[in-house]
Amino acid sequence: MPRVFTIYMTFQQLKYAICIAEEGKISLAAKKLFVSQPSLTQAVRELEDELNITIFNRTNRGVELTPEGEEFLSYARQVTDQMNLLEEKYIGAKKRKRDFCISSQHYSFAVDAFINLIKEVGAEEYDFRMRETQTYEIIEDVAAMRSETGVLYLNDFNRAVILKVLKEHDLKFVPIITAAPHVFVAKNHPLADKKRVSLEELAPYPFLTFEQGEHNSFYFSEEILSLHDAAKNIRVRDRATLFNCLVGLNGYTLSSGIINGELNWNNIVAIPLAVDDYMEIGYVVRNNTVLSSLAERYIELLKEYAASDAVQK
Repeated sequence: MPRVFTIYMTFQQLKYAICIAEEGKISLAAKKLFVSQPSLTQAVRELEDELNITIFNRTNRGVELTPEGEEFLSYARQVTDQMNLLEEKYIGAKKRKRDFCISSQHYSFAVDAFINLIKEVGAEEYDFRMRETQTYEIIEDVAAMRSETGVLYLNDFNRAVILKVLKEHDLKFVPIITAAPHVFVAKNHPLADKKRVSLEELAPYPFLTFEQGEHNSFYFSEEILSLHDAAKNIRVRDRATLFNCLVGLNGYTLSSGIINGELNWNNIVAIPLAVDDYMEIGYVVRNNTVLSSLAERYIELLKEYAASDAVQK
């Protein structure tokens, strides 16, 4: 006679595990959940014992999801989403705070989509996060479920390496749009009126790039032509600093040419770069996972704004 297993996991335990994965540290999750750290640790241990799996590996920096933990959390999120909907509809529970996180390279259309998603939700309470961050962190965020999706680009130079890393993290890349490389400069830059710019013409000016931290490999560079050997280099961490340096130092950066004047200031222009290359921009998601309705709508908006902003240029 087959052995029968009875599962006694609770809705609360599932919520605890999800929160720990999102925060990356039990102490931060305990603070957010308003429970003691020992109680939270015990609840997760009981869940792991019951399921006979290890959901988290404990490290000096916090916790990391194991492969089996990542799979478990993908199912747990589906359960908690459905339970919240049932509570709202049939028990009259207060509508829960809408929660969504996206990680992205620095693209204005990704911000456009994020802003309009929030406007569409129109909830009285929400917790939306957008992480404009380093390329490898985007991959880690989605793999660890801190973000439901991430936005980055591929081309012939980085494709093999990025796809290999995505496969190792059980992620897939879905293309949205293919764009020609452009140069971003200030409107008063000496080259701003040119119809097309070469790398040789850019040589006297500072080249601005987004710093990639521990994974500062050419393959993880956010700027196309990462092997481009400029005499003057400035590395920054955020969009505002980069645009200030473009204006204040007659600098330049290389990107897709998909630009929104309202978000990127009206004194920045995009000029086609005289090279034979491309940027295939898309989003990354976990394999075999069901996206939330917010993530699905964000991706729809992402496609819309990428296309509309590209047409303007």
